[in-house]
Amino acid sequence: MLLPQEIIRKKRDGGTLEPEEIEAFIRSFAGKHVGGAQIAAFAMAVFFRGMNTKECAALTRAMMQSGQVLDWSKQDLGGPVLDKHSTGGVGDNVSLVLAPAIAACGGFVPMISGRGLGHTGGTLDKLEAIPGYATKPDPARLLRTLRAAGCAIIGQTAELAPADARFYAVRDITATVESIPLITASILSKKLAAGLDGLVMDVKSGSGAFMPTFQGAQELARSIVDVATRAGLPAVALITDMDQPLASAAGNALETAHAIAHLTGARREPRLQALVVALGAEMLLLGGLARDLADGRARIEDALASGKAAAHFARMVAALGGASDLIERPEAILPQAHIITPLLAPRDGFVTRLATREIGLCVVALGGGRASAKGVIDPSVGLTGLPSRGQYVTKGEPLAFIHASSEAKATHAASLLRDAITLGEAAPTDTAPVLARLVASPD
Repeated sequence: MLLPQEIIRKKRDGGTLEPEEIEAFIRSFAGKHVGGAQIAAFAMAVFFRGMNTKECAALTRAMMQSGQVLDWSKQDLGGPVLDKHSTGGVGDNVSLVLAPAIAACGGFVPMISGRGLGHTGGTLDKLEAIPGYATKPDPARLLRTLRAAGCAIIGQTAELAPADARFYAVRDITATVESIPLITASILSKKLAAGLDGLVMDVKSGSGAFMPTFQGAQELARSIVDVATRAGLPAVALITDMDQPLASAAGNALETAHAIAHLTGARREPRLQALVVALGAEMLLLGGLARDLADGRARIEDALASGKAAAHFARMVAALGGASDLIERPEAILPQAHIITPLLAPRDGFVTRLATREIGLCVVALGGGRASAKGVIDPSVGLTGLPSRGQYVTKGEPLAFIHASSEAKATHAASLLRDAITLGEAAPTDTAPVLARLVASPD
């Protein structure tokens, strides 16, 4: 018998764990045969000693196998099963546009998404701003939704990678969340359990990112791509810019409305469009739905321009309990804040800096994010009309609009937002949305 304490001791002392040792440990704590103290000790040992790719792949597989593993091959969907995962940011509503665009191109996207925590927004929170939308459908409804719409953006169920849920709860309170091997295994165990044919990672870098430095983002992207490939899941990673909000809106209902406007063509902002097209092209190439990246980009652009992506989004929302006419009248269906007030530019100048993390925290202060994992959010609040870096504004022009539930919260948010936007005399050099592309390392 492999004793948990001996496995912890070996990693604590810098040893390399064998796959059977990792599997035994995960089986033990998934079955609740080990307590929180031993899970915490294991996490801390990995945090300080690290894991090589082989160890991380074994940890990923063990957590994947702790629960249900979906097998779409038996469902005869008629296309590849693909997904995208982002490390989180501010104004990042890519998933709401990308998933239906992939569906319009013949892919199937059972996207298991998460909630926001800290300054970052969560895709599930955006979708739960839609009245009636079910983020945890039963398997039969999930399958019906995929057949009807080609995409279903939902939350993690208790059956998928349950070991990860228990592991993360311990990591969250023991200062071990930032371990790259543990982040990698956490993300990929859920994606492998979802039965994917291909995964594209969107790893953010910049002031609003979980990994603010390019070097840290590159290390995480490399780990995820290499471990995914070793575990049998074709994967590519893009490192993308999060030194400014991706969209001009931040907040749950507001970002959902923004995504709908993008899908319908009512408003398409260049940075969001560029990232959706870049990620979509990678997904189509992985799934064999495009000849090359240029062909993939053209197909995603056509899915958006033709309205096909919007139609798939509407079918997904309706199949999961939301209003069938959401894209025609989002303003009548999505919740609205009681107070909408502008933040005016104090002077003429170019927007030289957007403190993206602080902008995200401004949304949290309004009630649009969680201070803890179990916090309750107000889906109606947030920011719209956010400027982009390099934009020229004149004194008295709105820099953004604050959507709040009270005058006091609007005033507090205005103070935070004013400090997060810097104006200068000269336009800064713009940064492309996609900073780098990583594929699997050769063996």
